[in-house]
Amino acid sequence: MYIAMNRFQINEGHEDAFEAQWRDRTSHLDEVPGFRQFHLLRGATNEGVTLYASHSTWDDEAAFVAWTESEAFRKAHATARSPEGTLAGPPRFEGFEVVL
Repeated sequence: MYIAMNRFQINEGHEDAFEAQWRDRTSHLDEVPGFRQFHLLRGATNEGVTLYASHSTWDDEAAFVAWTESEAFRKAHATARSPEGTLAGPPRFEGFEVVL
């Protein structure tokens, strides 16, 4: 199993818009073999920034890589633009192979 996460730093006061952006878009994840589940995680707010992580689970890393190269990925991200002032910096990707 493989877990793919993107960490986002969201400027305080923009959390509702950021969550709505994820909730309201069509992900197309169900079109890709190897996808298991998705969660958007909200962490603590510190120094005016709220931490979020997108957390997707895959059969293996190859399935995740295939997603990133798919038409479904392009469709899902075509309108994935946060309103100006939402992000405190670029997202940071982290990928994990499940060992236990």
